[in-house]
Amino acid sequence: MMSDRLTDLRLFTIMTAAGSLSETARRLNCSAAGISRRLAAMEARLGVRLIDRSSRRFALTQEGSLYHARALDILAALDRADAEVAERVKDPQGRLRVGVPLEIGRRRFASIIAQFTERYANLAVELILSDSRLDVISDELDVLLHLDAPNDGSVVVRKLLASRRAVCASPDYIARHGNPAVPSDLLRHDCICLVRGREAFDRWVFREGGKLREVRVHGRLTTNNAEVMHGWALLGRGICLKALWDVEGDLAEGRLVELLTPYASDDICLYATYATRRHLPSRVRVFIDFVATAMSNGDAQLSR
Repeated sequence: MMSDRLTDLRLFTIMTAAGSLSETARRLNCSAAGISRRLAAMEARLGVRLIDRSSRRFALTQEGSLYHARALDILAALDRADAEVAERVKDPQGRLRVGVPLEIGRRRFASIIAQFTERYANLAVELILSDSRLDVISDELDVLLHLDAPNDGSVVVRKLLASRRAVCASPDYIARHGNPAVPSDLLRHDCICLVRGREAFDRWVFREGGKLREVRVHGRLTTNNAEVMHGWALLGRGICLKALWDVEGDLAEGRLVELLTPYASDDICLYATYATRRHLPSRVRVFIDFVATAMSNGDAQLSR
């Protein structure tokens, strides 16, 4: 095996430096007989004699000298590789491709990623904003931030943030159409729905009387873009269902009003997904840790 051959290389350089099998055994705190057996096994594998032990003086054969020189080169290269990788862990380098849903990407992650590249000057980030379903492997992403937890065993998933969805509308819409008192009142309102492909997200979930209840809403406006839906709600074109982190600023400033708060139950989580790797690249690890910290710093505001 490769690890055994590397061990043999290191042992052979120690033998050469020690100048005798007995001194090698002393330095390694083992028996001279054991060292002799290891040397014999190395020579048998290579089919040559490496050390001339026929005279009283310990000496490398011609083949042994060549092997020793190559061993030093290989071990030095291995040590340099270890040092370079260790240095990259301390100071991550390279490029990251990150996929994020469009609205939260533009509103929140764009600034987080700018802060990240300021912190890590040797890292570059390509930010892909999309409301389409991205895949961390087929779309060749280092990290995918998304709202649904995949059941794919070939990827690693880490939850970054948990919150809830909020039903909301503009004050202008409420003034013109009234404020729904119970979830079933939504059937008489214009609700703006998100679509993915041919699937409309028109089944909104509420907790009523201690049980979950689903209301199938309808309206004149649908879109596959969450930010467009948000904009329509701000313009008073209908009621929308949004992640609280998307509308918290509008609620705080009065541009939107949260509706049906006693019935809220539709929780939502933000996940980071990355391809399964035995050894996670340091650039991916530090990015996910940075994002998790940035999101958790704002989590208290979202959970109020």
